[in-house]
Amino acid sequence: MALRAIRSALEAVYVRRLARKLEGSLRPKHVGIMLDGNRRWARGAGHDDPREGYRVGGAKVADFLRWCTAADIEHVTLWMLSDDNLHRPAEELGPLIEIIEETVQSICAAPEPWEIEIIGALDLLPGDSARALKDAVAPTDGRGGLKVDVAVGYGGRREIVDAVKAAFEKHTAAGGDPAELAENFEAQHISEHLYSRAGKDTDFIIRTSGEQRLSGFLLWQSAYAEVHFVEVLWPAFRQIDLLRALRSYADRDRRYGR
Repeated sequence: MALRAIRSALEAVYVRRLARKLEGSLRPKHVGIMLDGNRRWARGAGHDDPREGYRVGGAKVADFLRWCTAADIEHVTLWMLSDDNLHRPAEELGPLIEIIEETVQSICAAPEPWEIEIIGALDLLPGDSARALKDAVAPTDGRGGLKVDVAVGYGGRREIVDAVKAAFEKHTAAGGDPAELAENFEAQHISEHLYSRAGKDTDFIIRTSGEQRLSGFLLWQSAYAEVHFVEVLWPAFRQIDLLRALRSYADRDRRYGR
């Protein structure tokens, strides 16, 4: 117990020191994070039920958002469930979605003025899950604090397809000719119909657990994003890990393809 207290005190000192060093440095406005490694963490911690990893990972989300607020980040996208994950067996998917609902309800009830939105193909979710998530975030609309997008049933390719469909539906509903839109179709037509109302490109993507791929996360928005892979499994992610990631971002020369 004493050793843990000493380690915690030393970590707090290091966090303050690292945060001071980052003052005035370049930092991202929009951070996307892939919350990966929950099941591996559960196995490593000796849990027979992998849901324990998701529970601990879910409890970590509020801390992460507070760290982002302290770091002056304006917009966070949390990838909690992919559209591919929806193909998991019902006995595994059901409890996972329940934990996601509990996590979303918890951060919506937090005292911080976070403005939270659910993004993804919500029509693919089972039962009343989509409605429960929408009802949870509704009171946060217009708060004006940290913008938080929670990606559930999300896939980057699906988002682009849905954006194209939405652009044509809007155009034809207004009496426009689809052929005319097709001839004049531009990137902005997709950007305007992405899932998130914020509609901003991401500056920085973090993936936990050591996996080094984006798996379609924010596929359209990440064209010029910097990417940071960290070995830490999501339930074990600390403020130090975020600050180290931000230090890595600050040291990069962002040229946007030029």
